[in-house]
Amino acid sequence: MIDRRVFSELDWRLVFVILLLCGVGVVVAASSANVISGDIHLRQALWVLAGLTAMFLAASLDYKILASYALGLYLAVNLLLVGLLLFGRIIAGTGRWFRIGGIGFQPSELAKVVLILVLASIFSEYKKRTLSAPVAGLGFALTLIPAVLVMLQPDLGTAAVFFPIMLAAFLLAGLNRKAVAVFLIVAVALGLLGWGVFLKDYQKKRLTTLINPSQDPRGAGYQILQSKIAVGSGGLTGKGFASGSQIQLRFLPARHTDFVFSVIGEEFGFLGVASVMMLFGLFFRRIFAAAAMSRDRMGVYIVFMAGVMIAFQFFINILMVIGFFPVTGIPLPFISYGGSSLVANGLACGLVLNVRMRRFANV
Repeated sequence: MIDRRVFSELDWRLVFVILLLCGVGVVVAASSANVISGDIHLRQALWVLAGLTAMFLAASLDYKILASYALGLYLAVNLLLVGLLLFGRIIAGTGRWFRIGGIGFQPSELAKVVLILVLASIFSEYKKRTLSAPVAGLGFALTLIPAVLVMLQPDLGTAAVFFPIMLAAFLLAGLNRKAVAVFLIVAVALGLLGWGVFLKDYQKKRLTTLINPSQDPRGAGYQILQSKIAVGSGGLTGKGFASGSQIQLRFLPARHTDFVFSVIGEEFGFLGVASVMMLFGLFFRRIFAAAAMSRDRMGVYIVFMAGVMIAFQFFINILMVIGFFPVTGIPLPFISYGGSSLVANGLACGLVLNVRMRRFANV
């Protein structure tokens, strides 16, 4: 049952900032429309509507009721990920999407939000001062299953997003120095294992060319070099809407998806980049303020993990675009073209709004 009275506590400032970020995504998609077939800005606008609908649906039903179904949702989404490996459509060498009625759907994006719910439902009941090994092991296992299934698609960038969500839960549960040392050792071991087992040759090439992309300017270093040229050539005010040479002459790959920030840098310059960064600053301020305002443990866990998930994607995308991180395929939240990412981030923000709206009801 939806209680309409709690909507009087809706954080309209956060909703407004999200609308502005989505609007930037539509404008940048329109800029790329000249070099990409189809009206992608119109499709992006429809995805924005889908994301906003998902956000308000996630905000409507009490988050404690949603968390009570977390384990079932977790099992269902992992079955989807297994089904994707068996029956998913292969595009560009990866099987990340189901096609339903001509529309692509990426279950890995939904899996991130479900992981937030299942970890929140478990860790909110854990009330010791420091994190115990059995609880940490349970959280790690719950995280590792969808992460490995996504790695096998292969989609290493999306798989990496699961672990900051888990670490956020661990931090709130009370990490001590011994646990931090254990996690560092496990992280190094997984890194070595990943290099030998999971990473494809092109992914290894991206890592080795990170320090010096000029050593392979027409191969693994091409995207980074073109991205740097685009961002650096924008100057103070940019070259203008749909006037960036790197974009309009097709030098920059993935201009409307992973490298959308480079388009902002080239066509709207430093002022455009600074404006987007400021919007994200306001966004994260509202998100983490909601965590501080929550009156119960489950609410704090949900909001903090949702904020860390989106913040991780934001920072990795920006670092990737300017050449400080390997090309991983992580989109810029709310701005990069794509429906699954918009819907997943909409669901995560809906959970944040949900907790904030019910901070007086769930005491």
